[in-house]
Amino acid sequence: MAYQSINPADFKLLAEFVCISDSELNDKLNKSVAAYQFWSKTDIKFRLNLIRKIAEKLMSDFQFHAELISLEMGKPITQSKMEIQKCAALCHYYCEKAEELLKPIHYQENDRKSMIVFEPMGIVYGVMPWNFPYWQVFRFFIPNLILGNVCLLKHASNVPQCALNIEKVVSEAGVQEGVFANLFINYNQSEAVINHPAVCGVTLTGSEAAGAKVAELAGKNIKKSVLELGGSDPFIVLPDANLDKAVEIGIFARMQNAGQSCIAAKRFIIHEQVYDEFRHKYIAAAEKMKIGNPLDTETDLGPLARPYLLDELVAQIEKSVNMGATIATGGKILHKNKLFFEPTVIENVTEGMPAFHEEIFGPVAVFFKFKTLEEAIELANITEFGLGASVWTQNIEQGLKLAGQINSGIVAVNGLVKSSPDLPFGGTKKSGFGRELGEAGLKEFSNIKTINIF
Repeated sequence: MAYQSINPADFKLLAEFVCISDSELNDKLNKSVAAYQFWSKTDIKFRLNLIRKIAEKLMSDFQFHAELISLEMGKPITQSKMEIQKCAALCHYYCEKAEELLKPIHYQENDRKSMIVFEPMGIVYGVMPWNFPYWQVFRFFIPNLILGNVCLLKHASNVPQCALNIEKVVSEAGVQEGVFANLFINYNQSEAVINHPAVCGVTLTGSEAAGAKVAELAGKNIKKSVLELGGSDPFIVLPDANLDKAVEIGIFARMQNAGQSCIAAKRFIIHEQVYDEFRHKYIAAAEKMKIGNPLDTETDLGPLARPYLLDELVAQIEKSVNMGATIATGGKILHKNKLFFEPTVIENVTEGMPAFHEEIFGPVAVFFKFKTLEEAIELANITEFGLGASVWTQNIEQGLKLAGQINSGIVAVNGLVKSSPDLPFGGTKKSGFGRELGEAGLKEFSNIKTINIF
């Protein structure tokens, strides 16, 4: 497989990289093994100092990194800048909190003293996606480096320059060679990495199919895995919701990154009393979005990242429409030779349609109408996914009650579903397992050791 950097806005080839050889991969693995012997024994203050330098180095070239994201996968530059800032914020959060979070926990029971310590385990292998090409990588490797693990990265094949420049940032911050390494490898070589005895676990963000394969390989080797997979997040609007705010957040929640986000709002479940008003305001906002060059700061919606994503999106919409769904706005490719797709709203979606059951990975909102809370909960939970959800109501008590009945890893009441450095992130059902971020993510690949003293 080739790692190709192609601008999805104009299809220009920016760079191309070949996979490394098996011997080069073995050399990198050996360097990581040696690096772990050093890194795992360093003091946490030493590691945190280098993490601060990583954040400083990243922000010193802030514009360059943001533009690289936009060039390689089409994200509007304003959103790319937010992504880089979020990576730096992640570093700062852990630099402030990690030492306290990783302190031993002491217990005393009668004559027995006990303590729990959190130790590194080895090499953590990350298989990361293209849609948040810096953030996904940072949230995997920063906590692990702080813990004392070392990390290997296999990034998506369409963002190789992002991968290389993350590695460069880490190196220029002064981190020893082998502590973090990018791998341009194929699928067979990726399997060899998981099989390597020094690799203690693997974390993947991506598709169900990729997650199932990685989990299978990790299971065969009795190694820990963390999976963050797809989502079909419900966005539930109750009769007393602040509709203007719900529309404002709902547009961004669905259309950011051209709808290419696992935690994007995808299924809008709206009470019949406010359905028409919400629909009218949402469509009006969608039709005002500026579509165009991702490097233009006025752009709201860029292209999809890859041709196959557009093909899959069009097929899902066409099949749903042929089965009876209707398009309220959008639904068209804007340029035949480019990957821009109109902001779209689909209605009258019923069971059996792709728009009902499948994750829609693009700027397409699916609208449902409900009468009772029981109907809303049933619609919210009918999906195989369970990553995020949002509930819109001015009755916070009712919102919290509803949140408790939704099967997902995250629920936002009157707000955007998003990841945050200080809170655990992950899903249930086919959205995966394990947690990133917060205290849980910091300790996910640790050996939680109990020491008893009698």
